[in-house]
Amino acid sequence: MRKLLTIAVLILAVSFSNSMQAQVQYKFGHIDSNKLLSQMPQREKAKADLEKYAKQLESTLSGMQTEFERKYQDYIANADSMSNLIRQTKEAELGEMQQRIQNFQQTAQQDLAQKENELLQPIIMKARTAIEEVSQEQGFTYVFDVGTGVILHFSDASIDILPMVKTKLGIQ
Repeated sequence: MRKLLTIAVLILAVSFSNSMQAQVQYKFGHIDSNKLLSQMPQREKAKADLEKYAKQLESTLSGMQTEFERKYQDYIANADSMSNLIRQTKEAELGEMQQRIQNFQQTAQQDLAQKENELLQPIIMKARTAIEEVSQEQGFTYVFDVGTGVILHFSDASIDILPMVKTKLGIQ
């Protein structure tokens, strides 16, 4: 009986030892992707291109505003001597110009945001690819972005607990 108990304890110890070795070791990493992006050489060119595009838009807007101001001052100076028909025509023209300026401002803001995205997307993808490659090469289970709070990488060794939580909550 004593031998049987000793053998059982040995088997249990070996099993416990093997199960401890079989457990996955998790390796965590972090990065500040904003800092990485700001230090990438391509970022400076993208920034310069974006500033150049913004100046072009500003120049066009400035020209439109100058033209509006000139016509508005002309209208103010000559409004008393204008007939009602001419005054109404000038007012309508000024209103249309003002509307075009507002539309241009809105469109310019959207275009500028789109241009920024267009210029930065390849840089972001290059950084993401590098992060993914380093994560895999170094065996990281998770890589957190401390700049945004996002998980940038997780390996297949990661366990998704969603099914367990759904079961706990009684969700099918």
